[in-house]
Parts: sequence; structure tokens; C-alpha cells
Amino acid sequence: MFKNLARASRLLCAISAAALTPLAGAQLPAVKPPLPVAFVYVSPVGEAGWTYQHDLGRRAMEKALGAQVTTTAVESVPEGAESERVIRDLAAQGHKLIFATSFGYLEPTLRVASEFPGVAFEHAGGYRTAPNVNTYSARYYEGRYLAGFLAGKTSKTGIAGYVAGFPVPEVIQGINAFTLGMRAARPGAQVRVLWLETWFDPPREREAALALIAQGADVLTNHSGSTAVAQTAQDKGIKVIAYQSDMRRFAPDAQLTAVTHQWGPYYTQVARAVLAGTWHAQPAWGGMKDGLVTLAPFHPGIPAAVTAAVKSRQADIIAGRFHPFSGRLLDQTGRERQAGGTMGDSAIAGMNWFVQGVTGTLPKT
Repeated sequence: MFKNLARASRLLCAISAAALTPLAGAQLPAVKPPLPVAFVYVSPVGEAGWTYQHDLGRRAMEKALGAQVTTTAVESVPEGAESERVIRDLAAQGHKLIFATSFGYLEPTLRVASEFPGVAFEHAGGYRTAPNVNTYSARYYEGRYLAGFLAGKTSKTGIAGYVAGFPVPEVIQGINAFTLGMRAARPGAQVRVLWLETWFDPPREREAALALIAQGADVLTNHSGSTAVAQTAQDKGIKVIAYQSDMRRFAPDAQLTAVTHQWGPYYTQVARAVLAGTWHAQPAWGGMKDGLVTLAPFHPGIPAAVTAAVKSRQADIIAGRFHPFSGRLLDQTGRERQAGGTMGDSAIAGMNWFVQGVTGTLPKT
């Protein structure tokens, strides 16, 4: 799986422009309520994390639409052949809208979709569409920049630790944005990255967090699916900026804030479109101004001036006055990658290099 994901990361550079434009396809016919909706999850729902946030979105959709929808959720589905079997079974059972919520579900979803042209499929984080397959994601990097800015304002060592799943562009964007934010607040700061080669493995997440603490990191963040990194920070008396979910109850002393995902409005909007017969493949990539990415409440111990500085930068991002990938950008070798201006969506979508200040490696192309 790691080799396939790394290959996908490289391919995105060549195809990312096309990925932002959907394939032409007729709208699917309206569905008489109740609309059967299915969700496929890569990990247990648990109490926080990637899958938990998607399930909160499912529950919000149920609350908003009531008897107009019924939902099914399948947890802990491995990427690959097993996900294809599960997705095909859900389509065969009569589900008319299926959300595949992990990066490695893309190819299986495309294969199943070709067999069920009357079903709408939505894939989280994908880079290819089909007449009945849409992709959706969020500009997580906006929240990541703010997280890094906060880390730079509060770190004593100037070293942050980043526990990461796989080196796909979405993850690389986050690492780079976090680093740029941290160095904007504290020039010379370093972000040390350790790869898990999995999305969800609490013991390995904890081991990686401990290794980064041993390397001098006094603030942690992660792109993995459990609460392990936040809990490790709490146990070891250092700070953490949680990801996906607000994890204050797991790290009440350690969490500075959290970059959270809010899927309820999007899932509700998509279900309404399928019910009305107006759904079509139109890739969605929303950000903080759309409410898809938010910051959890700040720790009360953060100085008021620091909180104000982060919120001011957040307001600039939402208003379009500031972009995390703007200005002159150097990679970790010192090579100039951008002389000025603002990076375009296609370049961001295909990002496969680290900015200056990241300590870590990417797979060889």
C-alpha cells in the first residue's frame, strides 16, 4: 500500500490540473425518500480523529434531513481489495449515495462505480472523477499554517514534532504549511517528521511521538487517526496541536488548540442534491471560509497577545488577504520553488516536496 500511495503522490504533479475539473456526465435522477446513504471508514469510529469527524458529519446529516435519509456505516475497512468488496456490496444492497472516506479507496471506488452508474459516489481526498464519482476535500493547510504559527509563538526549543501517515500531497501540504507558519512566528524553527506508513495505529503513533520528544520537540502535531499523539503529549508534559478533532478531554493540559474538520453541512448538501436529482461530479475543495476547517478553543494559558495574533492571521486567510503558500518559497535543499506571488491550486494539489525548515525525507521518485 505504501508504494501505491507514494506513486499516487508523484502522479498528482502531472494530473492535478485535470483533477480539479470533473468529467462530463449527466445528472443522476432524483431519488424518492428515504435516500439510502452509506459511509466506508478506514478505522474504528472511536472517540476522536479522522473517522470520528466523518461520523459526526453523518450524524449531522441524519439530524438535518430526518426521514429523508437512512444511513449505514462500515468501520475498519482496509484500503485495497477489501474496500472494493465492501463498496460493491453496499451498492448492490441499494445504497444510492456512498461516501468513501479514505485516500486509498479511490481506485476501488472508480471500479465499483463503473458497474453501478445509477449510484452517486463521493471520495474523500481523491484526484480522479468519473460521471458518477465526485471528490471532496478541504484546505486543511489553512488550519495547519495557523497551528504552526501558534507553535512558533509558544515553543521554547523551536522544534516541533510531526507524526504523519503517508506522503500523499494532502499530508505534505499540511507539513509545509505548518512549517511556514512556525517559521513566520519564529525564524529558524524546525519541524521534524516521522512517517508511520499507516493511517491508524495507536501504539506506533505513540512510539513516533516519543521519538520526536526525544529529538527535542516540545510541541507535537499529527496526521494520523487516533488520540495517541495528544495523549502522549499530555503524559509527557509537552504541548500538542491536535488534528481532525478537538482532543481537550484527552489532553486537557497539553492541547493548545486543534485543527478540526466539519463535514455535516457538506454531507447534508450532497444528500439533498441526490434527492433532488441535481447531483453531478463537481470536485469540492473548501476551506476555513466555508467552515470545513476550524480551530478549537485556545488553551486558557496562552497569552492573550498570542491568541490575538493567530486569530488576526486566521481572519486574513478567511478574507483572502493572506495565503499560506505565498511569497518566496525555498525547499529543504535551499532551491527556490516560488519566487513570489501565490501558489495555484494545481501546484498545491500536486505538492511533493518539503519547504525549508522540515527535517525528514520523502520517497525517491
